[in-house]
Amino acid sequence: MSTILSPSSTLDTDTLIQLSGTGKRYGNTEIIRDIDLYVRRGELVTVLGPSGCGKSTIFNLIAGLIQPDAGQVQVQSQIGYMQQKDLLLPWKTVIDNIALPLRLSGVSKKDSRQRAAEYIDLMGLRGYESQYPYRLSGGMKQRASFLRTFLTSQDMMLLDEPFGALDSITRSKLQRWLLEMKDNLNLSILLITHDIDEALLLSDRLYVMSSRPGRIVEELGLPMLREDKAQRLVSGELLEIKEHILSLL
Repeated sequence: MSTILSPSSTLDTDTLIQLSGTGKRYGNTEIIRDIDLYVRRGELVTVLGPSGCGKSTIFNLIAGLIQPDAGQVQVQSQIGYMQQKDLLLPWKTVIDNIALPLRLSGVSKKDSRQRAAEYIDLMGLRGYESQYPYRLSGGMKQRASFLRTFLTSQDMMLLDEPFGALDSITRSKLQRWLLEMKDNLNLSILLITHDIDEALLLSDRLYVMSSRPGRIVEELGLPMLREDKAQRLVSGELLEIKEHILSLL
């Protein structure tokens, strides 16, 4: 899914997404209010908040699936949107599931499979290309879904609680894998989660949201240990930030 601004956009070249005073209602229910948020090229930014606070609504606005009732949503990037469920089609092989967005955009079956196959080793899926999704573990399904999303965007990815349905061991492994993929593929990522530890581990910056109507109550920069984020969860500084976030929620 993509939303692309015209060349007359007021955004600078490194700002891929910007929401300004953005609000959304469904009927009489106000979902989000006065959201100010941005993502710059190369960042991993997290939106953290309780269930029902409007995090997915923000993603749907960015992807162009819905329109705001107030404020602006500006996007100057091709967007790939990965939801919590892997949404792999059970009747298609792994390689054809991954290549599906390319096929839908008019790329031939041969060429779309070839482009998907270029990343199979990087995703740890070698040997499973001709298998069907039921043969994959939960973590492998998410890696396949991640690659499909990457092929949709190759620039800016929206990840909607991508590891929320996984067991804690698999989730921990995939969080670290995500950091490797971000560096290897030069990705920009906007992630939503309600898991504070996940947000602290992965983020360059994070936005903390209130309960509905969802508002940004604080923006936090996380410059520490960016070269080795795995060490963050034992950092005294991060523990203090976690306590602060808990006081906001």
